[in-house]
Amino acid sequence: MPLSLTVLGTASPHPGPDRPCSGYLLRGGGAEVWMDAGTGTFAELQRHTDPRRLTAIWISHLHADHSADLLAAVYAFAHGGLTPPAPIPVYAPADCARRLAGFLGRPDVRFLSGVLDFRPLYDGHAVRHWNLRLTSRAVTHDTEAYGLRAECQGSVLAYSGDSGPCDALTELATGADLFLCEADIDAHREGEQRVHLTPEDAGACAKGAQELLITHVGPTLRREEAVGRAALVFAGRTTAAREGETRSF
Repeated sequence: MPLSLTVLGTASPHPGPDRPCSGYLLRGGGAEVWMDAGTGTFAELQRHTDPRRLTAIWISHLHADHSADLLAAVYAFAHGGLTPPAPIPVYAPADCARRLAGFLGRPDVRFLSGVLDFRPLYDGHAVRHWNLRLTSRAVTHDTEAYGLRAECQGSVLAYSGDSGPCDALTELATGADLFLCEADIDAHREGEQRVHLTPEDAGACAKGAQELLITHVGPTLRREEAVGRAALVFAGRTTAAREGETRSF
């Protein structure tokens, strides 16, 4: 199969026992990409690959439940004996490197350049690593955030990141073999900006995809409930992402 997705974590907004926050290992076309680096996912990543083998790291947005384990990676790469042969490209919102440096009390980001190569995302950002093409789209959230479309030899994965309902999500999902999509909240509150999806929203955004994989289910929902509600809207196969599982397609 051209693409495979290994689930490292799905929790929102904090990790639980045996359930790290958002993170995935995407493989395809000779590339290995750590897709979101939520709390606890760096340890899980090491169950499935040597982090020094990573082709790239892709970060949807800078909330801790999607990016905090970049700090663990910095320690491993710089001080823990896992130094990569060349700095690993990190595709992330532009402020990512500065925030890491600030957490470590460093006045600038140059000390990171030996292990990580930060490259800012923007709407329509596209990059190819061997036969794997990654295209990012800006999505609706309460901070700068992106969804992703990964394509390899005719196989397509779409990923929502964190987002409210928006046209970009629907476009990312259209024609995808698998749409990995958050269903974080039970319902939208009156008058609030819609920055997450209900299960019904996820089902509606997935209508152009072949299969829907629900993730990032928040504390007001159970995974089984979220899957069932999304499936009432989405006609295709609908399942829940679970830690340690690998899907090939």
